Amino acid sequence: MSFSTFGLSEEIIRAVTECGYTVPTPIQSQAIPAVLAGGDLLAGAQTGTGKTAGFTLPILHRLSDKRIKGPFSGRPPIRALILVPTRELAAQVEESVRDYGKYLKLTSMMMIGGVNINRQITRLKSRVDILVATPGRLLDHVQQKTLNLSHVEILVLDEADRMLDMGFIRDIKKILALLPKQRQNLLFSATFSDEIQLLADNLLNKPVMIEVARRNATADKVTHVVHPVDRDRKRDLLAHLIKQHRWSQVLVFTRTKHGANKLSEYLVASGIPSLAIHGNKSQSARTQALMEFKAGRMQVLVATDIAARGIDISELPHVVNYELPHVAEDYVHRIGRTGRAGSEGDAVSLVCVDEYKLLTGIEKLIKRDLPSQIISGFEPDPHIKAEPIVNGRRGGSSVISTRNQPKSRTSAKPTSKRPMGFARPAATHATAARRPGGRGR
Repeated sequence: MSFSTFGLSEEIIRAVTECGYTVPTPIQSQAIPAVLAGGDLLAGAQTGTGKTAGFTLPILHRLSDKRIKGPFSGRPPIRALILVPTRELAAQVEESVRDYGKYLKLTSMMMIGGVNINRQITRLKSRVDILVATPGRLLDHVQQKTLNLSHVEILVLDEADRMLDMGFIRDIKKILALLPKQRQNLLFSATFSDEIQLLADNLLNKPVMIEVARRNATADKVTHVVHPVDRDRKRDLLAHLIKQHRWSQVLVFTRTKHGANKLSEYLVASGIPSLAIHGNKSQSARTQALMEFKAGRMQVLVATDIAARGIDISELPHVVNYELPHVAEDYVHRIGRTGRAGSEGDAVSLVCVDEYKLLTGIEKLIKRDLPSQIISGFEPDPHIKAEPIVNGRRGGSSVISTRNQPKSRTSAKPTSKRPMGFARPAATHATAARRPGGRGR
């Protein structure tokens, strides 16, 4: 199958070919015909599956293939609205819209916070057919009456699960109330929680449902490994792994913004070029850090979960969970940054005694055991007791206690070389250098 089999316009096919794409991915093969048909869509697709093209290509075709609905006064209205959770994802999606629509007479715009709103107001005075926006800044424009959404024909909620997780449900409801009732709705989500199902039930009208992979599945070509280590030695182990294997491009996840800053500073002091990216950084700083990392000029990018959404780097070789996420689904999102579009990748997790319960939750979610491997010189101290992890998500003050270890990982008399809480024997230390240099990079 090729993209031409969908009946897309010659201009779109030409642009897609120039981008180097010839064969549609599974999500594209199913989503493109469904969107072209004009009905609502509920799609379950992991990051890295090509879902952005799955909705942007048919949207471009539909909008270019028919006249603007009227009547309306003033400038031409916004015809398609794509809502995304983060600024980085907005930039990625809007870039795709421009790339695929380069030969069409359609215009697009990115609307995000963290930048001067006056420039956006000026841009809105000219024609904008497709608007890619984050909810907060969109509502800022609505409040200032610089934006009219009454003629939107197509609405896309991309990474809807992340938007709900970030607390955007009220903003989404406000935005939906501003849209015309007669429109096409497309909802994309990596996970299908009860909240997502409720949103879909209220938003979608007899949707086509697509799920291209098992729910919460991880990419087949990603190699997973867990390195047990004491909490106070994690940063030393990370620096050791990067230097020993000569990793050239590493995306590292921390739970907090402060933790991202401190880890990045430590890596730089250790001679490893690194930058941190999170919500407290200015948009210009985040954009610059991402550009440096994508270009290969920055060896390590340390990120929080929210800031990393939208990072799309082909053949990113290494993702490291410096700290396991509080929510198991976030593990799937994190490692979805590597192993994209069929390429190989490594997902490395540095796990201390505090996180054994979190690890069990991740394994239960993805329905597989993650192999454990102790690194020589970094053996965990079996006498260290677990401490509660403060949950900083969405300003919450709740505490996740890990003192009561799950039975499947608890050993009353741990062996000298096995960290307490890991029931499976660890691999030999020598196997830690599985692929020197990491896939030849």
